[in-house]
Amino acid sequence: MNKPPISQDHSSAWVIQTWLSFIISISATSIGIIYLPVDVWVKGFMGMGLTFTIGSTVSLVKTQRDLHEGKKITSRVEEAKVEKLLSEHNVI
Repeated sequence: MNKPPISQDHSSAWVIQTWLSFIISISATSIGIIYLPVDVWVKGFMGMGLTFTIGSTVSLVKTQRDLHEGKKITSRVEEAKVEKLLSEHNVI
């Protein structure tokens, strides 16, 4: 009845691709903001917007991961309780 935990390891290629994607997107957007033909105040406002977007995205991802891991732990505890009840019930 014991199931081995599902491995969620990522390949090194996937990790590199996600980091490169993140770095390239932030760099391209930052360079775009720097070279916009607008006032420094507008560039600053757009830079703050980019910074807050990155921060809120990181917070959202962390929250979603924590919720997912919490559900996994809760389901494991519930499964252990059920197995214990079944093993106690089947004692002859």
